Amino acid sequence: MKTKIIREDCIACGNCNAICPDVYDYDEDGIAYCIIDDNKMTEEVAEKYRSLVLEAKINCPTEAVFVEED
Repeated sequence: MKTKIIREDCIACGNCNAICPDVYDYDEDGIAYCIIDDNKMTEEVAEKYRSLVLEAKINCPTEAVFVEED
């Protein structure tokens, strides 16, 4: 599984970071991004975070959390 934030869709609601702060954080402009690979979708999400990443995706009001499953 890989993930990223579709930055142009992010409204900085805080859901993804609240659900999975070890995967999602905010840049200096307040827009979320995936911290495990600087939002490039080059690194696999660790197994222990996968269910949280899916929860973040479900709870994103603008569908900015993008997930590519294996």
